[in-house]
Amino acid sequence: QVQVAESGGGSVQIGGSLTLSCVISGYKFSEYCVGWFRQTPGKERQGVAYIDSDGETTYVESVKGRFTISQDNTKTTRYLQMDNLKPEDSGLYYCAPSAWTFCAGHYGVDGFGHWGQGTQVTVSS
Repeated sequence: QVQVAESGGGSVQIGGSLTLSCVISGYKFSEYCVGWFRQTPGKERQGVAYIDSDGETTYVESVKGRFTISQDNTKTTRYLQMDNLKPEDSGLYYCAPSAWTFCAGHYGVDGFGHWGQGTQVTVSS
């Protein structure tokens, strides 16, 4: 059974930092793309950052230079370091494994599954 657990969210002021963690266990594939996604009320879930099993990373334009996605050596835990946070970064953050070995060309929610409960990030002045 696949389990996905996100943690590390919280409330911060503008310009603050947070580090989100994501533990994925029980997935049938050993190498796969993982994405971090954000969802706000009334809007669809959107991808924020992606990482291949070989460490290749991709970011949406709005977070480039501020967010860093990474993974530990065992590729069990993925992280999202979020710096210089803005109010528009607020939302419920999810991570998810995909059916893809490489993220290239798959920068959406299609192909990603086994969603966890998410972790809330709130940025305010």
